[in-house]
Amino acid sequence: MTFRQVEIFLAVARARNFTRAAETLHVSQSTLSQHVLELERELGVRLFDRLGRAVALTEAGRLLEDHAARITTTVASARRALDELKGLERGSLVIGASTTPGIYVLPGLVAAFRRRYPGIAVSLRIGNSRVIEERIRADEVDLGVVGGHILGPSERCVAAGLLDELLLIVPPRHPWTKRRELAPRELDQTPLLMREQGSATRLVTERTLRQAGVKFTTGMELDHIEAIKQAVMAGLGVAFVSMHAVRGELATRRLCGLRLKGLRIRRHFHVIRNEARTLTASGRAFMALLEGPPPRGSPGMER
Repeated sequence: MTFRQVEIFLAVARARNFTRAAETLHVSQSTLSQHVLELERELGVRLFDRLGRAVALTEAGRLLEDHAARITTTVASARRALDELKGLERGSLVIGASTTPGIYVLPGLVAAFRRRYPGIAVSLRIGNSRVIEERIRADEVDLGVVGGHILGPSERCVAAGLLDELLLIVPPRHPWTKRRELAPRELDQTPLLMREQGSATRLVTERTLRQAGVKFTTGMELDHIEAIKQAVMAGLGVAFVSMHAVRGELATRRLCGLRLKGLRIRRHFHVIRNEARTLTASGRAFMALLEGPPPRGSPGMER
């Protein structure tokens, strides 16, 4: 049994699908299938029941899955320990980020980190907050940066000192354009453009408005912040979005931003990680960068 076979078996066991597992490991499906067949022949047991496009673990497969997970965790810890010995001259860091920090905040920070540690290979993987939380729990990323979070049993969450505020954006010819503030009650029954379920922006918006007694409705759901901005420009509705995401549009008057009178929708971006894992030296260095003074050229960093 090789470590590669263990990795492939575990990927299929978690994905419950050969195609998705092959995509995750960046190998062809035929190569992946061959490794699984060789492992089954070597062990003399069937590990998966093939159910059309899906697969299910057999009893032997379920037994092996527990051992395989411990093996990969042990090897990953050994690799991280070796990386630390190299004094950040070499290594890797995988960062997961929800949409707003991933697109509008972290690229500048990653650039500053790469200038400081050019030997560290950095990957930035973006999804909504729920997806990033799932990747943390699946041990697929070293750190996650999200805009709203509910802690799992083995997770740690740290405020990174990055402040965000959600602004109400309207198109240039909207009746509210010349106003700087809007009474919360004026939003009653106003259809809002919303991000998809699992988005921290949506969670924070809905929670704040409900606590303020605003009777809003969801006019349309879109699964990307850029789609929301374009929809507002097209006159399909109004929306609450991060100030980081609309700096360019506000500066060029393609969109106008308002605040609610007496009500600020604010949040901190948080760093989450799996406490069951030893944080790498590169992960600790990136945490120090997040918690320290903002690097030059990093927009939207407020204390």
